[in-house]
Amino acid sequence: MRFSTLSAATLFVGLAIGGASADTVRIETARGPVDVAPTPSRVAVYDIGALDSLTALGVKVVGVPENVFLDHLEPAAEAAEPIGTLFEPDYEALNALQPDLIIAGGRSSPKVAELSALAPTIDTTVYGDGTLAQTVERLAAYGVLFDKEQQAAALTAEVDGAIARFRTLAEGRGKALIVLTNGPKISVYGPGSRFGWIHTDLGLEPATADLPVSIHGEAVSFEFIRSVNPDWLIVVDRASAISGEASNAAATLDNALVAETKAWSSDQVVYLNAADIYIGVGGIRALMDTIDTLTRALDNAD
Repeated sequence: MRFSTLSAATLFVGLAIGGASADTVRIETARGPVDVAPTPSRVAVYDIGALDSLTALGVKVVGVPENVFLDHLEPAAEAAEPIGTLFEPDYEALNALQPDLIIAGGRSSPKVAELSALAPTIDTTVYGDGTLAQTVERLAAYGVLFDKEQQAAALTAEVDGAIARFRTLAEGRGKALIVLTNGPKISVYGPGSRFGWIHTDLGLEPATADLPVSIHGEAVSFEFIRSVNPDWLIVVDRASAISGEASNAAATLDNALVAETKAWSSDQVVYLNAADIYIGVGGIRALMDTIDTLTRALDNAD
């Protein structure tokens, strides 16, 4: 029997509180459990997924990267100070803010040691096929850390409901291939990959089970897509996620070979918000937006 994400989050919160001392809370991070002083008031964030979840919880931060990529995070960015990029922190600006906690993760995780020299730093990286479970786990940790347990539980219940609805919709609706475009190049992802939770957690059956697990996906040709012949194409435009410009994925895939697939001929090509799933990984709103896009696609299909 599958545990719901709500049950897992509730269990995690209980464990986190139980493991803390009187003046700290113990939260789970990408590098294991860490004891942190509760309710920090001056938080600098270098992980877009973490910023997404903290914003959803109503937590205000004092420092963010110069580019937060997700449109719905712009108000949070405008209320904070810029502290460099995801790859290169501005240590002078960061030091001027005097944060009592720094949150790094994903693209900024290699800088954890340097950031820790300025203030307590946690690594909230979310990775691999466990994206959904880790996202909820991180949300529960933020709930404990910032005294937002009720808000975290409510958001987790919302995710549980969205997952249950999608899994019902996905039954018998065919097989999907997840494609990432990067200009004219294409890669595909299956179970076990960074986007594999769409198959394993949402129940959308993969069009092929023979893909190697790789963070960068498997580079393929248009002939491969035609040979797999998916019922659904789930598309992520990397260039769009990075640049913020309009997607060119449709133009990349618009060719005679892809046109022969059941997905293309049935108008069952789903273009995800690339920034949400590629940059905002680990963010609860970004996750729900992705599930909502997929749900609307199945709802609207003949």
